[in-house]
Order: sequence, then C-alpha cells, then structure tokens
Amino acid sequence: MNKLYIGNVSAEASEEDFETIFEQWKIPHSGPFLVKTGYAFVDCPDEKAAMKAIDVLSGKVELHGKLLEVEHSVPKRQRSCKLQIRNIPPHMQWEVLDSMLAQYGAVESCEQVNTDTDTAVVNVRYAAKDQARLAMEKLNGSMMENYALKVSYIPDETAASEGPSASGRRGFNTRGPPRSSSPGLGARPKVQSDIPLRMLVPTQFVGAIIGKEGATIRNITKQTHSKIDIHRKENAGAAEKPITIHSTPEGCSNACRTIMEIMQKEALDTKFTEEIPLKVLAHNNFVGRLIGKEGRNLKKIEQDTGTKITISPLQDLTLYNPERTITVKGSIEACSRAEEEVMKKIRESYESDMAAMNLQSNLIPGLNLNALGLFPSGAPGMGPSMSNVPPPGAHESETVHLFIPALAVGAIIGKQGQHIKQLSHFAGASIKIAPAEGMDAKQRMVIIVGPPEAQFKAQCRIFGKLKEENFFGPKEEVKLEAHIKVPSFAAGRVIGKGGKTVNELQNLTCAEVVVPRDQTPDENDQVIVKISGHFFACQLAQRKIQEILAQVRRQQQTKPPAGAPAPLPRRK
Repeated sequence: MNKLYIGNVSAEASEEDFETIFEQWKIPHSGPFLVKTGYAFVDCPDEKAAMKAIDVLSGKVELHGKLLEVEHSVPKRQRSCKLQIRNIPPHMQWEVLDSMLAQYGAVESCEQVNTDTDTAVVNVRYAAKDQARLAMEKLNGSMMENYALKVSYIPDETAASEGPSASGRRGFNTRGPPRSSSPGLGARPKVQSDIPLRMLVPTQFVGAIIGKEGATIRNITKQTHSKIDIHRKENAGAAEKPITIHSTPEGCSNACRTIMEIMQKEALDTKFTEEIPLKVLAHNNFVGRLIGKEGRNLKKIEQDTGTKITISPLQDLTLYNPERTITVKGSIEACSRAEEEVMKKIRESYESDMAAMNLQSNLIPGLNLNALGLFPSGAPGMGPSMSNVPPPGAHESETVHLFIPALAVGAIIGKQGQHIKQLSHFAGASIKIAPAEGMDAKQRMVIIVGPPEAQFKAQCRIFGKLKEENFFGPKEEVKLEAHIKVPSFAAGRVIGKGGKTVNELQNLTCAEVVVPRDQTPDENDQVIVKISGHFFACQLAQRKIQEILAQVRRQQQTKPPAGAPAPLPRRK
C-alpha cells in the first residue's frame, strides 16, 4: 500500500521537479517517478512515508501553478471495500465517527493510522463494494467541524479472491499498534470511553492547573487528546473542585497524571506540606463491583500498585450526588497505575450495564428510564431524546416479593443495616426482609413497595449485589423468583384463553410465568403470579402483567356498579 498516485500534474512537470519536491519536504521514495500526461506514480519505502507524502503534499503544494493531488495508487480490481479517511477533526469522538460511517453500510473494521499530522486518519472496511462507494461519494470533501474530509480507496488485497463480505455485521475490530501521537481519536479502546474520568482537586491548585490565560489546561488537552472541564463554579467556597476528563482510557490516565504532577509542583512552590492524594469520583452503581466480595478486587489493586485506597461511606450519598469518592494514596507513579485499574473496573461495569440496558430498555414499557439514575448523566441512550414525561401509572405504588438465597440476607442488609437503608433511599422504595419461614429455609422474601421506577432500581441493585458477592458463579446468570399479587377476577386475563396470554408472556420476556391453579384468594381477594428469570426478563414480565391489570381496572371503572339503575333513554 506504498505506491502513490499523483494527480493534477502540469504538462510541464518533470521527474526532476518531483525529486526536488520530495527532497524539500524530506519524503523518502524507493524508486523513480513515472511521469505521464496529467499524472505520475512513485513508490515509497513504507506506509509512513506514503502517509507523509499524502498529508504534506496533497492539496497543499503547487507545481507549475497546479495544486498536486496525492493518494494511494489502487488498481481497479482492488478498489473494493476499503477506504482511507483523512483530515478527521482532532477531538472527534469514536462514537460520532462510528455513527457517521454506519450511515452508508455495515462497517467490518475501523483502524487508526499512525501519522504526524494534527488531524486523525482511519482505514475503514465496509461489508460491500456499493457501501464503500456510497461512503466515498458522500464523505469526500464533506465538512466536519470546519475540516474537509478526504476519502480515497486503499488496496483491498482480498477483493480479487474473496469478493465482498456477506456478513453485514457491524463491528469495529482494531488492528495494528496503538496510536500514541494521534491528536484526536487516539487508539480505539477495547471499551468505549463513554464514562469520563472525574477527579476532585484541592481548590487552591485549580489556578495552577488552568495556568495563565488557560495556557496550562490547553497544553494538557492537546498533549493528552482530551476534553477537560474544571467545574470552578460548583460548590462555591468548597475545599475541593471536581474535574471531568473526556478521552480514551489512555488519554484520561495521561491527563490525570499530568494534573497530579502540576499539583505536586505547586505544593512544593507554595510550601504546602500536606499529602495530596488522588481522588476519583465514581457513580455508586459501579462501586460494589469495584470493591468485590470481601473487598478482594480493591485489595488486589492496592497490592499490585503499592497504594492505599479508601472509599467514602454510603451515608455521604444524596439523591443529587450519587457519586462516591475513591481516595488513593501513594507516589504519583503508583496512584497513576491505581487510577488505570480502578477506571478499568468502572468502565467494565458500565459497559456491562449499558449493553444489558440497550438490549432490553426498548422492551420495557411503563418506565421512564431517563429518570432511573442508574447511569451517569449524558450516557448513550439516556440523553434528552428520551421522554421526561412519566408514563401512565408511573407513580402508582406496586408490591413485589423477591426471593433471594437465605445466605445473601446479610449482604443485602449490610453492616448495621446501612446497605438496605441506602438502597431504599436510592431507589425511592420501601424494602423489608420478611422473617424466615422455618429454621432450614433456603430462601428469604424481600418485600419491595414503590412505583415502577423504584421497583426497577431496587431489584436491579439486588440482582447486582448477588452477582458481586458471588452467590452465583462467574459465568452464571442471576435468576430469581418474584411474586406479584393480582385480583382473583383478573387472574384469568393473565392466563388468557387456553393459556395463550401467559404463553405469549413467556415467549416475549424469556421469563417463566406461572399462575398456580386452585389458589385460595387471600383476605383482599388476590392470588399470586410467580415470575422467574434474569433481571430484565423479570422486569419485562412484571411490566406486561401490570399493563394487563391496568386494562382490567380501566374496564372495571367504565362498568356501572352492580345494582345501579340503568341509564335513562335519551329524549328525541
């Protein structure tokens, strides 16, 4: 892929002209220039030299009054599914690029290319020729953040033998070495960096981090290819200020390290003698998995990095501040390694939760997912596009009996009842554990009372806690049984004629739904519906059953009460 095509060449151009230009710009070439009428070819020793020629010369250098156009020389038979996109804005996020490329077809791979330019370059392979051609036509020359994209074919060595791929699967598989000097996209991380790194820094060091007229923070941003927000106006008069860093995991870590170094230097200059620990903020929803059962995950990070790590107590959380403070003490080098490991765990938890949420959220009616507070604000799929209007029944209280292993009761209650209190506060639900039914009971009933969103949040954390505490194996899905009570006269509607409704429920939700036969209604004339399955299956089944009950209630309201006089006929 090191042969170049040079277009828009003047008729007066000679081989010596090109020799002079390449020598002037210090671009090596491995063979003579083949000059034709209007164009020329040349071989470069490697891809780096070829990319330099394209970046430095194409559309920028004139020869005999004509701007040269330089791109990879691609034989027609190899102009298939592979494109190179250049001049990508330096701060463009991967998810933006992904969505842009996906408009034109299924992207099989997207890998970044090492260059010395201020903009980024990627090689993209589409699943089919026509998709690549459409992307070429639409993107070449198109403007993005004041940058004109440059798109060209690159040799597709598999085109002649394989033909276009028929998989049509959209995925982005990174190949090649990670890019260290990219000013924009950075090496594509295995885990999308949708979770920013959030730090707390002492207020007296904020000025040093920003620098004179913002010079220091701009320099950090440029060097680490990140977007950094210092929230100076938050918590007026507070001893600490939060900083949010958006970048790849590597970019976040580099920015964090640089900020720690600046604070240490400022402390020396101002004779500040107190230790300056690294403080990372993390959403409470991910902290349990970071700690691990009996604190094993955290202990391992401490041992591997030579640091001391503490986490702020649950009592410090509020409805408006769901973040915990992770304090790391040690050398800058040790703290930097610990930050990488801590954020790796946080991102893994986030990715796992988002994958499950994205898979199922559109299937769960009756929930205002945007208001759940399970994920940090601004997360994909949780933005302003989602309705803020509570769905019908969103504020109606429901009661669910969730059955957990008896051995897990201590983990759910927590030390001195702190975990269950915090869980109740976080979810906005009443959560109580019923007494054991007998000495040898293997299960205990958790009684959860609250509206749909509270049920979702409370049950989500209970399922998650059981997984974190290893009550289920590493590859085993957490499956629990939940009971909800329905009016006895509505049980038939849940079952449906010949069991049709309950069978459809099971097929749709992947949960097992059972209405036990021959139940004796309780004092409130209610019977039990049993739901078993993983978290999202249980949630979906509960919501669908509540929908059926809501329909039944609406129909009951429209019927005249028994014994009521029939309506008078209308006068003509």
